This record gives sequence, C-alpha cells and structure tokens, in this order.
Amino acid sequence: MLFPTTCILPACIVLVSLTLSAALNLTLPHQHPDPEAVVQDVHRRLNASLSRRLLSSSSSSCGTGNPIDDCWRCDPNWASNRQRLADCGIGFGQSALGGRDGRIYVVTDSSDSDVVDPKPGTLRYGVLQEEPLWIIFSADMMIRLKHELIINNFKTIDGRGHNIEITGNGCLTVQDVSNIIIHNIHVHDCKPSGNTNIRSSPTHVGFRGVSDGDGISIFGASHIWVDHCSLWHCKDGLIDAIMGSTAITISNSYFAHHNEVMLLGHKDSNAPDSGMQVTIAFNHFGEGLVQRMPRCRRGYIHVVNNDFTEWQMYAIGGSANPTINSQGNRYTAPVDADAKEVTKRVDTEETEWTDWNWRTEGDIMVNGAYFVPSGVGLSAQYSKASSLEPKSAGLIDQLTLNAGVFGDPRDTSGISNPGFSGAGTTTATTADGGGGNGSNGGDSDYFGMIFGSDAPPAHSSATSILLSLLIILVLDTITNRGALLSLQLLTL
Repeated sequence: MLFPTTCILPACIVLVSLTLSAALNLTLPHQHPDPEAVVQDVHRRLNASLSRRLLSSSSSSCGTGNPIDDCWRCDPNWASNRQRLADCGIGFGQSALGGRDGRIYVVTDSSDSDVVDPKPGTLRYGVLQEEPLWIIFSADMMIRLKHELIINNFKTIDGRGHNIEITGNGCLTVQDVSNIIIHNIHVHDCKPSGNTNIRSSPTHVGFRGVSDGDGISIFGASHIWVDHCSLWHCKDGLIDAIMGSTAITISNSYFAHHNEVMLLGHKDSNAPDSGMQVTIAFNHFGEGLVQRMPRCRRGYIHVVNNDFTEWQMYAIGGSANPTINSQGNRYTAPVDADAKEVTKRVDTEETEWTDWNWRTEGDIMVNGAYFVPSGVGLSAQYSKASSLEPKSAGLIDQLTLNAGVFGDPRDTSGISNPGFSGAGTTTATTADGGGGNGSNGGDSDYFGMIFGSDAPPAHSSATSILLSLLIILVLDTITNRGALLSLQLLTL
C-alpha cells in the first residue's frame, strides 16, 4: 500500500497503524503479532530455570525450575523488594506492570461497608485510585465484599506474607483497564450482586447492574497476570475473560470445587475475541472440578505444564475455532469411561472443527485420558502425546508443587476447602524461599536428582546430572524446545 506524500501526522499514524494491523491480522490493539514467538519464549525461560537448577549446588539452591518463582523467591529480601515480581511474568501477560512504578499502599482495614465513599486503608480505597499502586496487607484478613470490587489501571494486589481471603458479593472486576497483577490471594464463594452505585475511580461513581458472581471477571482488559491464587466455589466462573480481553497469563494457581471453571471468550459471534491471547501455565486443576479448564471461544490459548487431576465432563473445550496449544501437561482422566476425553468441541459438528488448530505436544495421558487434536499435523502429534510414559510426570509435580496460595494444603490433606489453610502463609516468608526445596514425597522418578530435597539422592551421580544438562542444552539450541522435550529425556 502506498501512503500519501503529505498528511497530518496524527492521521498518518492512525493510517499506518490500521494498515499494519490488517497486514498482521490483528483484531485487538494489545494482541501480539506472533503468538508462536511468545510460546517459544516460555520454552526458553523454563529451560533456563531448569538448567540453572541443574548447575547449582543442591545444598545452597532454592530454585525449583519454575521460572516465575525462581525469579523472586530466592531473594532473602524479597519482602523489601516486592515490586520485582512484576519483572517475573511469562507468556502473553508478561508485560503486566501492575503497580511496579508506584507507591506501596498498605491495607489496614478489612471492612467494605461503603462502596461509594470507601475509607482510606481499605482494599477498595486502594484499587480505585488513578495512580499506580502496589497493594499489600498489614495482617491476615478476610475481606467480605459488599459489592464487586472494581480495579483501576496499574494495580497489584499482593497477598504474600499473609493469609488473604476475598469473598462475598461480586468479587474482583477487571473491566476496561490494563496492567493488573493479582498475586497470592484466596478468592472463593463469590455471589452475584449489584443494581447499585459503585465507585470505580476517585472521580467516577456509576450504576452497576447485577454481576455474574465470578471470582475474577476480566472484561475488555489487557496485560493481566493472575499468579499463585487459590479459587473455589463461586456462582459463575472462577476466572472469566471476555469482550476483547487479551495479553493474559494465569499461572501457579489452584482451582477446586467448582463446575464451570474458566471461560475465555464472550460468545461465538464476538469477533474481538479472535485477538484474545492467554497463557495458562503451572496451575493445578484439582478436586471437585467439572468442566471448562478452560472453555474457549476464538483466540489463541497456550496451555503449558499444568496438572489436571480431576474433571467430570471434560478439561478443555471450545467453539468458534480457537487455537489450543497444549504442551507438557498431565491429564488424569476420571473413572467414568464416558469422560476420558480431555477435549470437547462444544455444539459443533466434526465436519466444522476438523480444521481447527488444536495441538498436543509432550502431554502425559493418565488413566485412559486422550486428547483429540485437529488441524495440520494431527496424526504425528497425537501419536507422540499418547506414547509418553507417566514416569516423566516428576517435572509436572515439581513445577506445580506450590500452585495456589503459598502454604496451602493439597487434595490429600482432608481439608474441605483446599486452598485455605486457616493460617498465615509462612512458607512465603522464609529466607530461602520456603517449600521450594521440599521432596516429592518419595516418588521413584528421576527428577529427584534435580528437584528433590537438599540432600543429594543416593541413586544420582555428577555424571548423570551433567549428561542430563547437556541433553537439555543441546536440544534447546537445535530445536528451541528443550524445556518440553526434557520431560521425556531426563527419565532415560
């Protein structure tokens, strides 16, 4: 396309922007032009963390191989440098700044009695401010919301060091804003509410209809990162991202006791959702879940290194031709013989979805689970995924070891509401990163030599460690996929 030789500068900028967006097939302003490059960047970061863990001394390292956690947890002074977390994101939401460049705001009051004129010191007062803020808490808190909590631009809600629960009416709303980080928070038992005036900024109070009752509702927003949260038992979705939301990462979180877990995309006919790009990494989809982990409409969804331990209907579903890139996950099917399939094309005939790009690479299928791929190269990918042995799952165990709020119990604890321990998150406050070095409970997998307790295991040797490292580094150099393929090779 030829541009006019003379034009008004703003008009030229708009014209060039529109032309480039059309050429790159972009539908949203914050959509990445090359999603595969973002996927490869996740691989590189994961492989770098695994390599550092291999090279480090077992007696001094706090690294786990999880690139997000290893970025900040090994700093014994992390509590004095909290905003460093904003530089640790991966995937499509890695550019979320949150309140990195702003002041620290301390929540000292757990009440939420006034949604129009909230008191200073409350969470609501902090999240509605115009300036960037890094929001922390002075003590353990149960915050029972009166109505939905509307979060303004450039905010971080950081619950590290305390046990923070958000529950009640509406819960967290991220609407038409950008650069939000939500970290180390319990979100549960959220209910619909509304038909009232709610303040969303220091200068705006508006009437809100009835909310859906999502745990976290992302609406027309971009550069969003949800990390190390524990979510369960809400009226609608635990996390929903709709209406042209993009540049999102959901990582290291724990989901339990819920039906429709995660919705990505408003409806099949909503064209802006074609630009939705979401990374779902290192999460644990735990007990009592039914479906939608996630359920996708349009967009590009990268599902990488998650542990799916329970579903009753399906794990990953979709309609309206979303791209699903499933890599290095573990899918454990339920006992029900009719629910073994990981995937579900919702209300769509096979003749329509056969060309959809649903990929599986390096996934581990347990208890009869199977992933039905589609699109280019499906036969080779399906064969590769189905032939993997479950013993290589040690890497998934390690990467998702601390999924959810730090210090929370896991499924086997007997707690009725996993994700809430009823005590402070002391694990996150230890000088060496807390539970990052814990053993995997004596599992006889070969990843113990890398990710086990600080004491060197008897069956490993320096030679085997160096050989494993060499294999990973060579594969990363040649194929740029060392992180995924190491899942298989380190078990040889």
